[in-house]
Amino acid sequence: MDFWNAITLITNYILIPGLSYGCQLALGALGVTLIYTVLRFSNFAHGEFMSFGAMVSILLMWYFQSLGISVYPIPTIIIVLPISIIITISFCLLIDKFCFSFYRKNNSQSVILLIVSIGVMFFSNGLIRLIIGPDDRNINDGERFLLKAKTFKKMFELNEGLAIKMSQSLTIIITLILVTFVFWFLNKTKTGKSMRAYSDNKDLSLLSGINPEKVVLIVWIITGMLACVAGTLYGLDKSYKPFTYLNLVLPIFASAIVGGVGNPIGAIIGGFVIAFSEIIITFAYRRFLGYLIPENFLPETLMQVLSTDYKIAVSFLILVIVLIIKPTGIYKGKLI
Repeated sequence: MDFWNAITLITNYILIPGLSYGCQLALGALGVTLIYTVLRFSNFAHGEFMSFGAMVSILLMWYFQSLGISVYPIPTIIIVLPISIIITISFCLLIDKFCFSFYRKNNSQSVILLIVSIGVMFFSNGLIRLIIGPDDRNINDGERFLLKAKTFKKMFELNEGLAIKMSQSLTIIITLILVTFVFWFLNKTKTGKSMRAYSDNKDLSLLSGINPEKVVLIVWIITGMLACVAGTLYGLDKSYKPFTYLNLVLPIFASAIVGGVGNPIGAIIGGFVIAFSEIIITFAYRRFLGYLIPENFLPETLMQVLSTDYKIAVSFLILVIVLIIKPTGIYKGKLI
């Protein structure tokens, strides 16, 4: 019985949260990868695009709640997601029109666009805090748990419970649907193939009659959609605070680089690598080992490699190690 308590503990605190967080990072890293492979620059504002999408979803959620519109047990913020996706895409297109397009049309170096994206990042963060404020926002309507720890304990007569939140299950399901759609679009549609051709060889694709403005438009549409969904799911799973999304920039870029710069599959795998690494390294193992070894042999410490305060350092450490050992990442950098 102690063995199953240990397994339940790991599942509850590492496996399920890791899958949920990994999905959120994977969606973010996929958006960063698309911008990098097609438009040739690292978009440091992507975290703020995620924050903007989450903010719009929250504002729409409040509006729908004031009208009494809800579909229990689904959280209202999921119901408004299609509308917030459209608004986030519009915001991304406006940013591209007034910030990035000038430098792109003048064939500016990638580093210039990178610097512009940093400016967009700070502008977006200020705009978001001006609209919704800097405070923490909890999103807690709808059914919170699909399975409660107390119910699980009674079912299997264990000391440890297993809780599955609605936000975690929705994150995994929506991510699977969205990633499947993106890969189908890139590999099976004419527009997707045009994007791949443009990313492989810009000059040759132009000679082939591919419209570069259409490619750029589609890239920003997909990026805005991924950013909005990722940001909303992250806020639903944890809580929404504008400054939190600034801290997400490092894990997202670490995911993209660890998986292989420019490789969409690598970006997704990198998201799970970073997510599970952060959780595994900051988890306190004393209670887990208490089910497997005699109490006399247990140390007095929590048996935690790093405190959760240093969670962000895990992404940076893994990023540095990968860049030293294998700069191309898990999957060798490959354009879409």
